Amino acid sequence: MSIRVATAARYGSWRGAVRLLLARLALRCGLLRAFRLRHPQRVRRVVFVCLGNICRSAYAQCVAAGIGMPAASIGLATCTGALSPAAAVHAALRCGADLTMHRATDMRDFGILPGDLFIAMEIRQARELRRRLAGRNDIQIALLGLWCTPATPHLHDPYTLSDAYFDHCFARLHQAVHALHHTLKQSAP
Repeated sequence: MSIRVATAARYGSWRGAVRLLLARLALRCGLLRAFRLRHPQRVRRVVFVCLGNICRSAYAQCVAAGIGMPAASIGLATCTGALSPAAAVHAALRCGADLTMHRATDMRDFGILPGDLFIAMEIRQARELRRRLAGRNDIQIALLGLWCTPATPHLHDPYTLSDAYFDHCFARLHQAVHALHHTLKQSAP
């Protein structure tokens, strides 16, 4: 297997590999402390967030719903009602999940509730959430990849990328959602 094919399967692209490397460096330097879950006992609903709400956050919500976790998903820049692309639907089916009924929700069309935990896929998305939700002390923001082993603070967007990367990305999302669920169950009264 060539380096290019291996990179595409594991990181999506060279850009994905570089962003993950920089995100892991930021994590090691303590620059991501603001995006760790501080008060798990306050979480009432998990809101998965990505850019388009058609691949990563949609799949994460599907996994969460399958294990009984109160969850929703939104996009920071999407059209409410958009469908998941065929590649995401097929990747989810390979993982035993069904995205055929999923419809994207733009953040502007979403009702935020006290106790929401916004879970971003990328650092820049977490920062954008912090900017948009400034002044709210009844919600929390975290990075989903911090629940991966090893920590993966950048979960690169699989949209338009290979089936192999979709499978890798969805496996990481599955692992992280289950670990997050375990964290929240541990803190439940």
